[in-house]
Amino acid sequence: MTVVNLSCYKFITLEDRAALKADLSARLGELGLLGTILLAPEGINVFLAGSREAIDAGMAYLRADPRFADLAPKESLSAEAPFRKLRIRLKKEIITMKQPLIRPEDGRAPSVPAALLRKWLDRGCDDEGRPVVMLDTRNDYEVAAGSFAHAIDYGVKVFSEFPAHIAAHRDDFIGKTVVSFCTGGIRCEKAAIHMKALGLERVYQLEGGILKYFEDVGGAHYQGDCFVFDEREAVAADLHPVSGRVHR
Repeated sequence: MTVVNLSCYKFITLEDRAALKADLSARLGELGLLGTILLAPEGINVFLAGSREAIDAGMAYLRADPRFADLAPKESLSAEAPFRKLRIRLKKEIITMKQPLIRPEDGRAPSVPAALLRKWLDRGCDDEGRPVVMLDTRNDYEVAAGSFAHAIDYGVKVFSEFPAHIAAHRDDFIGKTVVSFCTGGIRCEKAAIHMKALGLERVYQLEGGILKYFEDVGGAHYQGDCFVFDEREAVAADLHPVSGRVHR
């Protein structure tokens, strides 16, 4: 059986997390889905694996809740499920930044789709001729698996270290177009909002993160693999699991 691996998220206020956990545990468990779902006051983060039929049924069930109707999943395939069980966890944040004033639900930062970003990188500047800076918002061990060529990263151990680095290097980005990126979109969305709050004008998030970039345009301007948080450890630009490589 070919396994479908799905990831998606949404920043949306959740006030019924305990009930939602019980509900999703029961229904997704019935479908035989494996993976991890994080539920926090700020939203939901979903990683699921299963058969095509089970994944489609699970997404249909999630989208039946009006809060999740517009979930935009990213998919990849593998020969085996990269999870051993289904876990639904209650968290303070779906990605910990420790910046309570950053609320993506109140308004997203501008995003750039993969196809447009590739055009910018092909010619070395954006549509208005400004230099484009790629900013990796991931942790150091993720960056070690692969990243965009010439991307800036600060070697952070945890994402909550990121704001201090941006504050220290804010002036490096003045007059440039900054594209923050991460695996699937969550961290680079928070990072872009934070940078806008610091007064940087031309900051974008890579829509859907590296995984969506791979899905839409392949590995152009990307070097190496993309670390993923499951037993595959990393996927190549064709979104297939990387075999024989150790990333941590």
